[in-house]
Amino acid sequence: MDIILLGPPGAGKGTQSQRLVEHHGMRQLSTGDMLRAAVKAETPVGIKAKAVMEKGELVSDEIVSQLIDAELTAMGRETGAIFDGYPRTAAQAEMLDEILASHGRKLDHVIELEVDEDALVQRITGRFTCAACGEGYHDSFKTPEVEGVCDKCGSTEFKRRPDDNEETVRHRMEVYRSETAPILPGYEARGIVSRVDGMASIEEVTHALDAILD
Repeated sequence: MDIILLGPPGAGKGTQSQRLVEHHGMRQLSTGDMLRAAVKAETPVGIKAKAVMEKGELVSDEIVSQLIDAELTAMGRETGAIFDGYPRTAAQAEMLDEILASHGRKLDHVIELEVDEDALVQRITGRFTCAACGEGYHDSFKTPEVEGVCDKCGSTEFKRRPDDNEETVRHRMEVYRSETAPILPGYEARGIVSRVDGMASIEEVTHALDAILD
């Protein structure tokens, strides 16, 4: 089973993808992760991508499609794929259909994690982690039991991602709406789009995804 998981940054795609990997034996295909791995391994596609990235340019759809094609070849037909944050444009959606068809595969589901923008801003801007062990916390939802001390390792050093601020989050939402909105009608016409409340608890979202896939 091959699916696309859509949703703006912070909607929980990464968390739910990992659960689908564990529960359904699927493979998460994140173009960012694949790019980094290809560059590190110095594969032919990775060398091409590195040259583009070093110039500060965006990696082309052609390079991304070569990465996906190579990954699907390595995976084999028996393993399902989760496309995380890809495709982002109508051209990429068309390209993905062609790549899947060349492997004798097709999209089974396109699942969008729907979020409330104001609540998502609160969710993301309140995040912080232990600088020593990486344990995650939140200003509103999960504070350390002892203020200023990590529950897991006892460190007193914490950090926040510099881009976890309201302006950046709202910009990401706008980019998501402008890039992703055009690709959904095509999938809806094929009857493969489902929507899940991304603001529900992690367990509730997992159950909703399992229900769709089962």
